[in-house]
Amino acid sequence: MSANRIEKRLSELKERNEKTFITYITAGLPSMEKTADIIKAQKSTDIIELGIPFSDPIADGPVIQQASYEAILAGASLNKTFELMKRLRSEGVEKPIVFMLYYNTIANCGIERFVNRCRECGVDGLIVPDLPLEEQDSMKQALGGDDATILIELVSPVSKDRIPGILEGARGFVYCVSAMGVTGGAGEFHREVTDYLKYVKSVSKIPVMMGFGIREASDIEPMKNIIDGCIVGSHFINVMRDADFDPKAAKEYTDRFKEELKQ
Repeated sequence: MSANRIEKRLSELKERNEKTFITYITAGLPSMEKTADIIKAQKSTDIIELGIPFSDPIADGPVIQQASYEAILAGASLNKTFELMKRLRSEGVEKPIVFMLYYNTIANCGIERFVNRCRECGVDGLIVPDLPLEEQDSMKQALGGDDATILIELVSPVSKDRIPGILEGARGFVYCVSAMGVTGGAGEFHREVTDYLKYVKSVSKIPVMMGFGIREASDIEPMKNIIDGCIVGSHFINVMRDADFDPKAAKEYTDRFKEELKQ
C-alpha cells in the first residue's frame, strides 16, 4: 500500500521548509457539485478538511453549525460524501482529504463498514472532535496500522497533562485548538497560546497545526516559528458564502494565503 497522502505531503513541505495550509469546508454546502468544484479550485491548499454535516456539531461555532444545517436541508449525507470522494479520486484529485465528523455518524454507519468505505473512497484521515483518547480503541483497531486512513488527534490548552499520552503513536499532524470555546472566534487566542504551542511542539514527533479563529496568514505571525502550519475553517466558509460559492474566490483566497504563508 502506498504511503498515506497526508504524511507524504507533510514530508514534502518539511523538505521545502514550507508551512502547511489546511482549509475546512462543509460537504454539500451549497451542493455536492459545488463542493467538488471548490475542492478542485484549491491548487494552493495542502490538505482539505471535509466536514460531514451533523445535526448537533458541538465543537463548532455558529458559522459551521449553520453550514451543517443548510447542507443537511439540501440533502447532504455521509453516503453522498463518500460518492463525492469516489468521484474526486476517479477524476484524478490526489490532494490529501480529511473527514471531520462526529462519532455518532461513525457509530450509526458501523465502525468497520465506515472504515472500509473510507479506504475504498480515498479518505486519507479522520478528525473526530468528540472521540477522546480513552474511547479510541475500537476506532484504532478498525483502522489498523495501514496507511490508507489515519486518525488525527486534537489537543487543547486545557489538556496539557494529557498531551504526551494523546500524541503517543499519533499520525499525520496534531490539530492544536488555539482558542477556548468553539470554532470561528475572531482570532482572540488563548492568552497562554504561545507557551502551549511550544509545549505541544516539544513533545510532538509529528507536525503541529494551529486551528480555530484564523482568518489571514498574518494571524499566525507571532506563532510562525513554533507551528508547522494552520487551519482556516469558519472564515473560509464566510469567504465562500460572500462570493456565492464561486470556485474562483476559493482559488484567489487560498493562493493569496499560501503565498503570504511562504513569506
